[in-house]
Amino acid sequence: MSKEALLTEQSITNDSTNKSRLGLIVTGLVGGSLVALYAVATPFVAPALRKICLPFVPATTTQVENVLNALRARSGTLVDIGSGDGRIVIAAARHGFLASGFELNPWLVWYSRYKAWREGVHHSTSFHISNLWKVSFAQYSNVVIFGVPQMMDQLELKLESELSSSAKVVACRFPFPNWVPEYTAGEGCDTVWVYNGQSFKSRMQHSVVKKTTSDHGEQYCI
Repeated sequence: MSKEALLTEQSITNDSTNKSRLGLIVTGLVGGSLVALYAVATPFVAPALRKICLPFVPATTTQVENVLNALRARSGTLVDIGSGDGRIVIAAARHGFLASGFELNPWLVWYSRYKAWREGVHHSTSFHISNLWKVSFAQYSNVVIFGVPQMMDQLELKLESELSSSAKVVACRFPFPNWVPEYTAGEGCDTVWVYNGQSFKSRMQHSVVKKTTSDHGEQYCI
């Protein structure tokens, strides 16, 4: 084999080797990027995969304004159930509330804490990584919920039993199925339904009395 032919063959071999290495590098980078994306995205997507969930859908500016307007005459403690990126809690803190958020997604909770610190309201806010069904909301006088239809009937019963008659509840996007709202504000996806604790507590007491009367009636029939 001539010297020129040998050099040409060696050059082709080197090019092939370099392309193989480049292919491995590109494959590694793409694979690593997908793994990283999955690691970051999974906590955001996972809540939407649960049977009863609070998928992360950021509140609009109008929704935040509607919530604050609904609570403009109120003060004290406030909780946002499914607090997402913390915007309701932070906005409420700016208006004088001692505000808390409960969120199952740890990435969102950490981000909310950072935002609260950056905006100077970390002393009047708190964010918790917790399942809403395992928490009592009895200590809060103002409750905000961005729920989904599948959970509203169960949450209605939970809040009825835990909240005081002086509490105020603001439901966003979806109303409670049995409570009668004090009033509504906004339209479309920005609608909020405002509920008075005295009203839904009376409903609960009426239901208990009705059940007790019904049970006694059955006894008398035996």
